[in-house]
Amino acid sequence: MKCPFCRSDDSRVLDTSHDKRGGTRRRRECKVCQERFSTYERAILDTPLIVKQDGRQEEFDRDKLIRGIQISCDKRPVSATDIKRLVGNIEVNLQEMAEIEVSSRVVGDMVIAGLKELDEVAYIRYAIVYLGLEDLGSIQDEIDTLLEN
Repeated sequence: MKCPFCRSDDSRVLDTSHDKRGGTRRRRECKVCQERFSTYERAILDTPLIVKQDGRQEEFDRDKLIRGIQISCDKRPVSATDIKRLVGNIEVNLQEMAEIEVSSRVVGDMVIAGLKELDEVAYIRYAIVYLGLEDLGSIQDEIDTLLEN
């Protein structure tokens, strides 16, 4: 592992910890400059291709999903950590499906479910686009359903 300070390849691991999703955080010390830094390792697992409504196939794009959710959460009390956790959970669920292809609808449903728990306003913003709520009546119906639960 290269030291971010002096670019030396000579470092030693001081501490190792693991998270729920299989990632490994290592605290390191450079043997040349004595600076300390952390690294995070995560296994690269295959995610299925996402099949869009028009039949096109795309690779799962974690950053694209984060951007879409961030738009819904704009000016809402939802932290970047919460958004990344939601996207991470979606990615893990897709990997666990062990499918070659998954409909974009499945991903959208996962986002909807996650946003409903995170922030109801962000959920409504996302639902307007995702569920195609085109008039105030359909938006009001969705809000009423949300308020009933």
